[in-house]
Amino acid sequence: MIKVSVMYPNSENVQFDVDYYQKKHLPMVTKLVGNALKRLELDLGMASRVPGEPAPYVAIAHLLFDDIDSFQEAFGPHAATFAADVKNYSNVQAELQISELIPF
Repeated sequence: MIKVSVMYPNSENVQFDVDYYQKKHLPMVTKLVGNALKRLELDLGMASRVPGEPAPYVAIAHLLFDDIDSFQEAFGPHAATFAADVKNYSNVQAELQISELIPF
């Protein structure tokens, strides 16, 4: 199992429309990638390790897939559509990381 983390860095001038992201963007992603997506989670940044400082990321979406191939096959054909929608909810470019999930 792999986790694709789409991380939106926080900054002084960041704009992020959580409502749009939750109600429009993520449902679009879910629909277009189909059954290859095994689970989706959304983290909304609240704080950092230093009291009173903002979270390093305003939002992080975690998408779980069986493997990298299934992610690429499902996500790749729609990547331009997903990227074009960013202007509707944020002024920051996301960072993307693919991680292997190791159960304990």
